[in-house]
Amino acid sequence: MDRLSILLTLMTGSVLVGGPVITVLAMGFYNWQALVGAIAAGLFLTWPAAYAISRWIKLKDPAWRLRSGAPNKENKRQSDFPET
Repeated sequence: MDRLSILLTLMTGSVLVGGPVITVLAMGFYNWQALVGAIAAGLFLTWPAAYAISRWIKLKDPAWRLRSGAPNKENKRQSDFPET
């Protein structure tokens, strides 16, 4: 599990849900179907967007290294969980 993407989910969720809701309301659609559709579309895109931003941040960070796979002989304390 990518911990950075969990934190980014809160931020991307507010943008990806709030933006379409404001757009729907600005266009004059005040019924519940339009609002539920905008909220559902935002929630559907929230975690993939947060995960993509997390991967982008980690690729640009020179100090970050991917630790995945089984522990090797040199480092027995290496995590076997990807992206921790």
